[in-house]
Amino acid sequence: MKKVVLAGGTGFIGEYFKNRFKELGYEVHIISRQKQHISWEDKLSIQEALEDAEILINLAGKSVNCRYNEANKNEIMNSRIRTTTLLGESILQCNNPPAIWMNSSTATIYRHAEDRPMTEEKGEIGSGFSVNVATAWEQTFFSFALPKTRQIALRIAIVLGKDGGVITPFRNLVKFGLGGIQGTGTQKFSWIHIDDLFQIVLFLKDKEELSGVFNCSSPHPVSNRELMKELRKTLNVPFGLPSPKWMLEIGSLLIKTETELVLKSRWVLPERLEREGYNFTFKTIDKTLQDILK
Repeated sequence: MKKVVLAGGTGFIGEYFKNRFKELGYEVHIISRQKQHISWEDKLSIQEALEDAEILINLAGKSVNCRYNEANKNEIMNSRIRTTTLLGESILQCNNPPAIWMNSSTATIYRHAEDRPMTEEKGEIGSGFSVNVATAWEQTFFSFALPKTRQIALRIAIVLGKDGGVITPFRNLVKFGLGGIQGTGTQKFSWIHIDDLFQIVLFLKDKEELSGVFNCSSPHPVSNRELMKELRKTLNVPFGLPSPKWMLEIGSLLIKTETELVLKSRWVLPERLEREGYNFTFKTIDKTLQDILK
């Protein structure tokens, strides 16, 4: 039986991937902190799971949806470096390691961009804590020289899907009449439907000549203004009060998160994927919202 290993596979994306891989007939092994799965402390079981696996997908890392105090910043950084290092070391111990290792990264690695889109070749790396995490994560991942294992870093935009991720708070904002623009409304929102993210994984798995960095984002990013308008339209809510930056600062304190998650302009295009022939199922925000909110 074909085998896939999902590291940190218990979140919104991991659950979706687990179910889809099982539908395709894969034996799915999950590494996590939950007792029913392989423990991060159990190096022997991790190595056994990786032996003869077709794919390793690493999604592990503390959620960035929190306040960036020192304790949380350390855990956000260390959880990604620690797990990636452990997986790389475990692969090196395998006799027959996974043919491909895909490691999560983030589209947040690029600078705040309202002037032009960021591609793999011409994107500019930004600055600040989130960018430092992303660059350290990728550097750790690519520091391993793995002769039998192809390595791909997935620079994932904001993932949209049913029953999880950011769509729940966005839906609630709109329903309670707060679905207007956030901040200036001009910041770009790069996103990807969770099904396209899964299909990209399968696409890259089969393209054995490909490795390196790939932007995983829809080819048609929208502004925050356009996003909120489409959300209101899809949910049949005729109006939405805007949220200026000062209000978002207060709100983010109350719900223990950071305004960067909605105010940073992520303008990212999947240039390499499209050049290699990947065809998105969900290219536009209206089609995506109709699918996940219906």
